[in-house]
Amino acid sequence: MADNDYNEANVSYPCASWAPILGFVGCTFAVVLSNIGGAYGTAKAGQGLMAMGIRSPHMLMKNIIPVVMAGVLGIYGLIVCVMLNGKMAKPADGTRYTLYSQYSGFAHLAAGLCCGLCSLASGLCIGIAADAGTRALGAQSAMAASWKKMGFTGDSGGQVNSSGDSLFVGIVLIQVFAGNLALYGLIAALILSQMDYYCERE
Repeated sequence: MADNDYNEANVSYPCASWAPILGFVGCTFAVVLSNIGGAYGTAKAGQGLMAMGIRSPHMLMKNIIPVVMAGVLGIYGLIVCVMLNGKMAKPADGTRYTLYSQYSGFAHLAAGLCCGLCSLASGLCIGIAADAGTRALGAQSAMAASWKKMGFTGDSGGQVNSSGDSLFVGIVLIQVFAGNLALYGLIAALILSQMDYYCERE
């Protein structure tokens, strides 16, 4: 590019005045989206848990695992938000120039989105799977009890002597893999949060 083609408007300053907005938006997305996922997962899992508790109240505490796993999602967002907040740089004293760069802003925005969206997806998966799983487990337990009351002592398709352990193990495995989705987002967010650049201005 020739010297006479130079245009000040085409210059992209690494530490623009609007760059910190990206970092704060990343913090917001990490916390808000994670808590939306956790809230939905808790509500949906609790809905299925209460419906199961009507038929099989003795299995209520045994199936509280999905509620706990959904509640953890909000903690992931809080961790990422605290880390990103520690990376935010105040304007320089005296000059008030922005030290926080666009590079840091976009990296931290990506970190917040990774954690927030992955936790949101995990919460949806945990809630829907827990609702269906706990209802099925409660129905199986109630069916086994009704078969025994009617006097059936044979196998009856495995319903009479079924304790629901195999179904419970399947539900737990689904919850574990659903919770891993948020963990992957947390790991990616922690890596992205370490990518930063700051301007040094006198």
